[in-house]
Amino acid sequence: MPDCLFCKLVERQLPSDVVYEDDVVLAFNDIQPQAPTHVLIIPKRHVATVNDVADARVFSTLIERARDIARQRGIAESGYRVLFNCNPHGGQTVYHVHLHLLGGRQLGRLG
Repeated sequence: MPDCLFCKLVERQLPSDVVYEDDVVLAFNDIQPQAPTHVLIIPKRHVATVNDVADARVFSTLIERARDIARQRGIAESGYRVLFNCNPHGGQTVYHVHLHLLGGRQLGRLG
C-alpha cells in the first residue's frame, strides 16, 4: 500500500529501530513507548486490520515472534503484554495489522 506508514518501514523508505526481521515479519521499537519494552511486530504483507486477516497463521507468527523477543529482552519470566488494536474504537491508528509487545515494568490491569 503506497500510503501505509508500516509498508514504508518494510520497504525501508522510512527509518525505524529494527529489533528483528525475517521473510515474514518486521519488529521495531515504538517511537512513543508506553513501557520500557514496547516493540511493534508487523507482517511484511499488508493487511489493514485484524478483521481483514484471512489466514490465522498471521496471528500465531506474530505471537511467536513476540515471545522470542520477550525472551531476548529478558522480560519473558517477569511478564509482558501482547495487544492488537482494531479500528477506531479499539485504538488502531495505523491501518496495518500490528502486535504491541509491552513489558519491562508492572503494567496496569485490564478489565
